[in-house]
Amino acid sequence: MKNLFDIFLKFFTLGFISFGGPMAHIGYFRKTFVEKLNWLDESSYSKLLALSQFLPGPSSSQVGFAIGLKRGGVFGAFIAFLAFTTPSFIVLYILAILNINEVENSLVSGIITGLKLFAVVIVADATISMFKSFCKDKMTMAIFALSAILLLVLPFTYTQIFVLILAAILGKIFIKNKSEKVEENPSKTKKLPLLIFIVLFFTLPFLANYNEELKLFSIFYEAGSLVFGGGHVVLPLLENNLLSLVSKDEFLLGYSFAQAVPGPMFTIATYLGANALEENALLGALLATSAIFLPGFLLILAFYKNFESYSKRTNVLNAISGVNASVVALLFTVFISTVAPSAIYSFGDVLLTITGLVFIRLAKVSILYTILIFILIGIFKSFI
Repeated sequence: MKNLFDIFLKFFTLGFISFGGPMAHIGYFRKTFVEKLNWLDESSYSKLLALSQFLPGPSSSQVGFAIGLKRGGVFGAFIAFLAFTTPSFIVLYILAILNINEVENSLVSGIITGLKLFAVVIVADATISMFKSFCKDKMTMAIFALSAILLLVLPFTYTQIFVLILAAILGKIFIKNKSEKVEENPSKTKKLPLLIFIVLFFTLPFLANYNEELKLFSIFYEAGSLVFGGGHVVLPLLENNLLSLVSKDEFLLGYSFAQAVPGPMFTIATYLGANALEENALLGALLATSAIFLPGFLLILAFYKNFESYSKRTNVLNAISGVNASVVALLFTVFISTVAPSAIYSFGDVLLTITGLVFIRLAKVSILYTILIFILIGIFKSFI
């Protein structure tokens, strides 16, 4: 029980401060669970990253779910998900039922500004650290460069999937790693979670005609089943299917709120679900949120042990090295195209970001103190 409580406390705390989207969350997780707590090493973390990138679903939440699974079994995984998601669920549910069209509070705005700047620091720190860990030779550096160029030049929905597959192929062919000892009887795919995933995917569209609750669950389950990488990619899938349940204005407002709050962006489902079932907003929020996360978690349960076993084989290990280099490129491109532009508006913001990096990397100032400093800076900026 102490272990489960520890999982809940750590993920619940991260759920309150994890601004910046999935790539920033990956940075928070790495800083907390690899560097600070030593719950897993760099190699194990990289394998979880690779697995989450190859499976559909919310990538950062899948990594958190897998960390909970590794630390405390299935119950630990559920506790990790619940703790990390609850803060944003509560905030977005309240915003939905209060029908707040805009937030014009200087204090709240300042806190969000400070935390967004802190997210820039976290993503920059993660990019630097992961580059040093995963891009150590000419081949991995080349895969990083090629991946970054493709992601920047071709910013399309499925470029990320193409880049990951290409990186895996290049890694398998050109990277030479020593294999670890392979189990004689490697773990097999867990059939029950995979069966549940498939049955729900094919039967829910037919059941959706019975009532609004099943229709809502079906829409969000389908979106969670088909999206790779999570975050912004899920929006087109939801918008096309939700027009009969929520207005376009409500959808865009939910998108804005989901970016402004900490935690997984997939909790946009909380806001949209509550609006879709206005007469029973809490049920709508719970159905939509559970439906959009469920497919990704079922797939993690299905392939987690299988991936752990086969990731020790030479060919798979080489492919993972290629994927890791491309994940660093993905982190880098998200940093320069999305995270930094959303928070940095002046040369002073650049200096603050550099100062934050110095605090974390060189002065070894704790994350909590750094967060508090950036919150105070954000509040100060909002009142001048």
